[in-house]
Amino acid sequence: MADPLPLGAGAEGVGAALLELGLVAAVLAVLARLALRSGFSPVPLYLVAGLVLGAVHPPALSAEFIDLGVQIGVVLLLLMLGLEYSGEELIENLRSGLAAGAVDFGLNFTPGLVAGFALGWDWRAAILLGGVTYISSSGIVAKVLTDLGRLGNRETPAVLSILVLEDLVMAFYLPLVAVLLTGAGVAAALGSVAIAVAAAALALFAAVRFHRVLSRVVSHASDEALLLTVLAIVLVVAGGAEALSVSAAVGAFLVGIALSEQVAHRAAQLVSPLRDVFAAVFFVFFGLQVDSSKLPGVAAVAAALAVATAVTKFVTGRWAARRIGVGPRGRLRAGAALIARGEFSIVIAGLGVAAGVEATLGPLSAAYVIALAVAGPVLARFAERLDRPPWRREASARP
Repeated sequence: MADPLPLGAGAEGVGAALLELGLVAAVLAVLARLALRSGFSPVPLYLVAGLVLGAVHPPALSAEFIDLGVQIGVVLLLLMLGLEYSGEELIENLRSGLAAGAVDFGLNFTPGLVAGFALGWDWRAAILLGGVTYISSSGIVAKVLTDLGRLGNRETPAVLSILVLEDLVMAFYLPLVAVLLTGAGVAAALGSVAIAVAAAALALFAAVRFHRVLSRVVSHASDEALLLTVLAIVLVVAGGAEALSVSAAVGAFLVGIALSEQVAHRAAQLVSPLRDVFAAVFFVFFGLQVDSSKLPGVAAVAAALAVATAVTKFVTGRWAARRIGVGPRGRLRAGAALIARGEFSIVIAGLGVAAGVEATLGPLSAAYVIALAVAGPVLARFAERLDRPPWRREASARP
């Protein structure tokens, strides 16, 4: 009988893997303490730790186990983000954010598309690179907003609406490019997109229309029963969403939206420790998946693309926040919060790598994502200082 655990072969393999996981957890604990002491987000530290571990001594964990840890981390991060908002707030954000979503797509998809053609790539690879540069990392943005205490800020609805619209665009984009990469016809691509869009629309309708019913079913006096019920629902919905070519992140976010009022508050308190654990796992495992030996050859192109799209994403967030009446400092926070790229960008690049459309797509995307996954949280942390030169800050600090 095959060993069902993806940690290794036999007791020795399991023991070695558990030991390595314990050492990884110890490293993360030290990094978290350092980050908390400095008042800084631990996300960049987690990412760099994963990259260094992957280069020096990769843990004896299977690719399937690492991928599962990454997916659970994303699901819990987006569940917590969804718990902060009601269905009515989501609909209002989507309505008010459609123009910002269009600007976001135009400004951030185009640089990747143009760069792909400039590098002489196949048109399919260029479209994939456009997707890599387009979408912000919902997981990293959610973590940074939480760490910095900005979930209740006035600019956060603008950031959220862009993230949700990006994830919904993925309901069109991912099945479309997946079919195109197989060489299937237009009819097959349109059919796959139709299924994904219908599933996303149905889930959104259910989240808004039946949130009170779902909250009554989920609610329980026991914290244990409530936590297990919420986890069961979110994992089933996320898995079903993936099966229908809709993002698991979208499914988890909509489950959070569907839980209302007191139930959502209790669920957030119970899920929060799990979210923190799997968020750290997500970021370190993401770093482990990058082959650092291939990064130097694409570093220059990745850096240029990162700088260009950091600017375009910053402009997007600032413009979106301005449209809803946010002040200058809030606009800066919104722009900086959206800079990070992450899980979706790697998924998109992975489609092209698996199809063999362009050998350079994988390492270029990895270098690009690592650069912005580290720079994004750093810029988000210090965004408020960008509009004030040092001499003005010193003057404002005087009694």
